Order: sequence, then C-alpha cells, then structure tokens
Amino acid sequence: MKRRTFLKNTSLASTTFMVPSFLKNFQKKQHFSSRSGKILVVVQLSGGNDGLNTIVPYQNDIYYQNRPRLGITKNEVLQLTDELGFNPAMASMRSLYDQGLLSIVNNVGYPNPDRSHFRSMDIWHTASDSSEYLDSGWIGRYLDNTCNGCAPYNALELDDSLSLALKGKGSNGFAMKNPQQLKKMTDNRLLKALGQQDHHHDHEEVAYLYKTLIDTQSSADYLFEQSKVYKSKVAYPNTAFGKDLKQTAELITADTDTQIYYLSLGGFDTHANQKNTQERLLKQYADGMKAFVEDLRQNNLLDDTLILTFSEFGRRVGQNASNGTDHGTANNLYLIGGNLKKPGFYNEGPDLTNLDNGDLIYKVDFRNVYATILNQWLDADAPSVLGRRFEVLKMLG
Repeated sequence: MKRRTFLKNTSLASTTFMVPSFLKNFQKKQHFSSRSGKILVVVQLSGGNDGLNTIVPYQNDIYYQNRPRLGITKNEVLQLTDELGFNPAMASMRSLYDQGLLSIVNNVGYPNPDRSHFRSMDIWHTASDSSEYLDSGWIGRYLDNTCNGCAPYNALELDDSLSLALKGKGSNGFAMKNPQQLKKMTDNRLLKALGQQDHHHDHEEVAYLYKTLIDTQSSADYLFEQSKVYKSKVAYPNTAFGKDLKQTAELITADTDTQIYYLSLGGFDTHANQKNTQERLLKQYADGMKAFVEDLRQNNLLDDTLILTFSEFGRRVGQNASNGTDHGTANNLYLIGGNLKKPGFYNEGPDLTNLDNGDLIYKVDFRNVYATILNQWLDADAPSVLGRRFEVLKMLG
C-alpha cells in the first residue's frame, strides 16, 4: 500500500483531527453555496436487525412454528395488511404508513450472502459483489462522479469516524458527532502556537495531510455556524439517536450545503434474549423517525428529503436456544419521504415455504435500490457510481 493511500484510509481522513490554526495561512477562501436539489438521509441499523420480528407475517403458521417463544403474537401485532404488521414497538411509524410516507421493501439482499457483520456491511457500503473487495464506498464514488471541488461535508456522517460508504477514490465525506465539540478541538490553544513556526513541505504525503487538516478546520467553522441558525422545537426522544436526528433536521433546515446525511443506530445483534433488546431499539428508531419527519414537515422540507433505512442482513427464520436469532440473509428496508411512487408495501412479504437452509431468499438486490436513488433522486449516473448497470425500480415519484 502506498503511503498516501494508507494516510487516506486512516483516521486522518475521518475528519475528526485537531487542526492547528497556522493552516489558515495556506487556505484559499472557500465560497459555500446554498444547498439545492434533494436531500438523502441514510440510517444504518447496525448488527443485523431481525426483519421478521419488525414486519411480522402474523397470519403465517410457519413463522410461529419456527419461533414458538420469540414470535410476536397476533394480538400484539399492529396490523397493516391482511398478512403483515408492525412490531408493537414501531407504533410511531403507523402514522407515517397511514399517510403514505413509508414504503417497505421486503426480501432485500444480494447473491451468495455473507453472514459476517464486517464483510456484509462492507458489501452494503461498497455495493460490491460478495466475492469482490472494494476500497471505496457507493456514496464516496457518488462524490467522485458528481461533486468535483465540493466541500467535504457535502456528505456528512453523524459519528466520530467515517464509514467506508462515504470514502471515495478521490473524495471523502465528513464525519462529525457534534459541531460545538469539533469547533472547540480545532481552536485548541496549544495547536495555535504552532502557527508561529515556519512550515514548508514539498512531499506529496505531507501536502495531503495539510489539505485534510485545512478541510477539517474549514468544515468545522462552517458547520459550527450552521448549527446556530435553526433550533428545532419538536420533541425528540432523549437518546443518542434522537439527538443525531435532531441535529440533522437543524442542519437541513439551516440550508446547510450538505446533500447526504449518514446516521447509525447499533445493538441489533440479538443472539440471546432478543425480544426486549430489539423492541427497545425499534422504539428508539420509530419515535425518532416520527419526530424527524414532523420537523421536516413543519419546515416544508419533507418532499425534498428521502430517508433510506437498512441493516447489513436479517436473521435466520428459526429462533435459537437462547431466545434469540442468529445471522441470516435477506431483510426488509424502508424508504420514507413525500415522493414515494408506491407507499405501503412495495412488494410481497417473505416466502417462508421456500428457504435456503433455513434462511430467506432475496428477491430484490440492494443495488437496485441504490441505482434508483442515484438515478431518480440524486440525479447521478448510477452505472458510473456502481460500476455496472442495475435495474432502476419504480419506487420514487
């Protein structure tokens, strides 16, 4: 690995590095244009959410035969159709469903699925085949293809480090957990003292580090100022995920020059005692989404925002001996927004009569969803980003 490639893939590229103020001397003045076009918010449910206990096939006897203790009983299910319903912890999503703001896509996966958390998440992040290893993510390559010269925060991750999904071949997104904390770090007095020294470097690696540091300080200043523009009055859940959603809504409403926001909610690896853990997390997700959508609606931004929620895989159909579920394959994902072509259920529920060694068989390749979002929402050339052509689905208006 070349030194520059190594540096690009280390934490220095995660954009949470403390930047000395002397780098201002090397900065060219940046002009931040007002956001235009559509906003994409990606929510990652890390750990492999159990889709069968999220969207419950409550009329299917095979479901209850495979989950005698773990299955959600019919009288608990929030019935949406004659066959499928929400986990009771998803009550806050019911109004989004009823208003036509939610589309549920069942049986999503990819050929030859991998049951490793890390490998399957890499596949989702890079949009690769299961036998293919890529070092750039689908959002990062979108930036490469469509955002030449854009500020790093054109794609913003609410985290302390940058996911592979947002790392491109030449462009990266920006990672930030809190704009106030980041601003404080970049204004560190000790680092400011370095400004009194003379710095001249011609090496490519050092020049790359300087650019990364410059981008970090500029971005920290800009996002800090944007974070003060609008303060939401909507009541969000008092959770880390709820706070991330609130901050995202505030930045969107402030007309921040960010097109893609990336958030995560972890803890879904429920091998044991799944019921309470999953329901607690699903409630956090559903309550947060309800508040987020209401915030966007109050600011007339719902039609311009699309929310994609996914998990790296589902769980096996049968429960295990520990009242949990083990790593599976196909799963459901969710699209939320005001421009859905087919709200409700996009396709049929899981086929429990036709399994692959106890696992669901995928019917929708997740890259078809990516291609649809890239083509119809982000106005990008999907094949250039994904490496080849995938069918565009009739999901968005």
